[in-house]
Amino acid sequence: MTKVNIVTTGCVGGETLDAMAPNRMEINDFVKNEKMFSLYIQALQAMMDTPQDDPRSFFQIASIHGLPYTSWNGVGEDYSAEASGYCTHGSVLFPTWHRPYVALYEQILQKHAIEIAKKYVLERCCWRKAADDLRQPFWDWAKNAVPPPQLISMERLTIITPDGRRTRVKNPLLRYRFDPVDQSFAKPFSTWPVTIRYPTREGAGAEDDVETLISTLQANQADLKSKIYNLLTRVHTWSAFSCHTPGDDDSASNSLEAVHDAIHDCVGGAGHMGDPAYAAFDPIFMMHHCQVDRLLSLWSALNPDEGVSEASASGGTFTIPAHTIIDEKTDLTPFRSTQNTFWTSRETSGPCPTHLGYSYPEFNGLASKDKAAVYGHIAGLVNVLYAPQRLRNYLLSPTPSRRVQQHIPRKERQPFTARQKTRRRTNSWIDIGFESETVLNDDTDETTGALVLSTSPRVPRNTASRRPGPRSTRPGRLWDWSVRIRAKKHDLGRSFSVLVFLGAGSSGIPVDPAEWYAAPTYVGAHHAFVNSASRRCANCRRQTDVVVEGFVHLNEAIEKHWHTRAGGRAGALGEALEPEDVKPFLMRELGWRVRRSDGRAISLEDLPSLEVMVVAQPLSFPDAENPFFVTQGELMYYPEVTDAAVEGF
Repeated sequence: MTKVNIVTTGCVGGETLDAMAPNRMEINDFVKNEKMFSLYIQALQAMMDTPQDDPRSFFQIASIHGLPYTSWNGVGEDYSAEASGYCTHGSVLFPTWHRPYVALYEQILQKHAIEIAKKYVLERCCWRKAADDLRQPFWDWAKNAVPPPQLISMERLTIITPDGRRTRVKNPLLRYRFDPVDQSFAKPFSTWPVTIRYPTREGAGAEDDVETLISTLQANQADLKSKIYNLLTRVHTWSAFSCHTPGDDDSASNSLEAVHDAIHDCVGGAGHMGDPAYAAFDPIFMMHHCQVDRLLSLWSALNPDEGVSEASASGGTFTIPAHTIIDEKTDLTPFRSTQNTFWTSRETSGPCPTHLGYSYPEFNGLASKDKAAVYGHIAGLVNVLYAPQRLRNYLLSPTPSRRVQQHIPRKERQPFTARQKTRRRTNSWIDIGFESETVLNDDTDETTGALVLSTSPRVPRNTASRRPGPRSTRPGRLWDWSVRIRAKKHDLGRSFSVLVFLGAGSSGIPVDPAEWYAAPTYVGAHHAFVNSASRRCANCRRQTDVVVEGFVHLNEAIEKHWHTRAGGRAGALGEALEPEDVKPFLMRELGWRVRRSDGRAISLEDLPSLEVMVVAQPLSFPDAENPFFVTQGELMYYPEVTDAAVEGF
């Protein structure tokens, strides 16, 4: 019998009004859609109930990312590379490899949902449409760091079952139950029959510590939002955007992978989500990676001419030998585009790969080939969603529509109504233009969760009090301060975090590491997402000296702590945060600590590769040439603030 390979097609069918393809919805909106949510829960359970040796089972799809490091659907059996899993962490392929991965998971879920929808008798057509429209939801942790309780604490959910009744069912979003636990798993994972988040103990009998999970995410909300805004607005090369290895193009901003690493550590702790070898078995994994994919879409819209750059596959994967050259034409194995070919980054990159069957609400109603119009629209939304308060005073204009129009050639402007439906499709976009006075606001559509485009020339809601005064009253520039953190990824043998504090120096940091995130002096952290079973992973063994890099942004914390710590000199802090003011303040008040994913404090001497350095960058405010975002000046380094150890870097 001829073997039929599984082709990653993405979802099929469905429609979202004014969208180029059906929308993936934010999870807080998705749980309110009773039909879709009911189908999703049943489809996920069906996927989990599929025997673990089936390539379409939850176990098999999750194992593509890590253990047990065996071939999936036969891909890699004939490759010469050493078994190390398919995932491309630490690689320029990191964002695009995960795109067909989420699409594969999504298409299998939808197929289950379509079969389940056929069992409904009442409102059969409505249930079938809900199944056709169903897509994997994303969790926007930059906006809502704590997900809804359906994802983290509710043991049972109420859904509508095919008999038409509201029924209480076991919640498959909380955990996956192995049947059996794979023999490749190391301790303590081999002792846990289900996935765990923040395990209450290391051995058998561990349970989720939901309270610690919630408090950790709450403590990191501001840090996550700041990191995402800087990533989207100040990183402009693929090498700097894609992965967590050093080389940030002088932007003092985190890569997509570095911020992604933070969520793994904050959600999993010492549990499955906090370890690359086991993370994909946690049901929240795909919610997280759907958000990562959405950020790829937003960044691509703001940097339309940037694609996957050529680089060396330093560690290699199951199908990519170490040190080979990788680029946009490299096969994204094991994801087939046909029976005989694999997806590549050239085919899957860009703002909206509608050929994979989905889109994001932010792109609804956008023009197809007008890069400037797309840029203006997405730039406005990014400012509304993620801009820090200090910058919002200058970025949100009382007449934002005029800023959008500056990026749309007059001859290309085409009117549209808010609810217009169109069939004029291209490969990636729908041909819809902007009405001449389009205004961005922070209202959301109840169906899709999309930010709504208002067609009246009014000020965005809640921004009137934030309007800047005359331009002459603001500083000519603003200095942006950050802590740059570098360390060898595998030095501690498991995931770890470098936490940054501001206020009272070391004396402002609690002795108990369990209290660090809750400390009023805590600012943010850089997280290293590390495989604890590195001896089993050839890729990890080849990257023992790999250095990871991340940034913690300080401006909001400097303003917060200045008046309480500067005493009688409080008035000396200028609005521009000039170095002569901030540098001596940081020398007195800045502190940092290292903590493993299991909560254990690590002596700085035990992480000799750690480098902590303060960097600052002058920012020019938006002007006619760049009306949406700040313009970056030359990055300045202040190693004397931290006495950073630079040996080996």
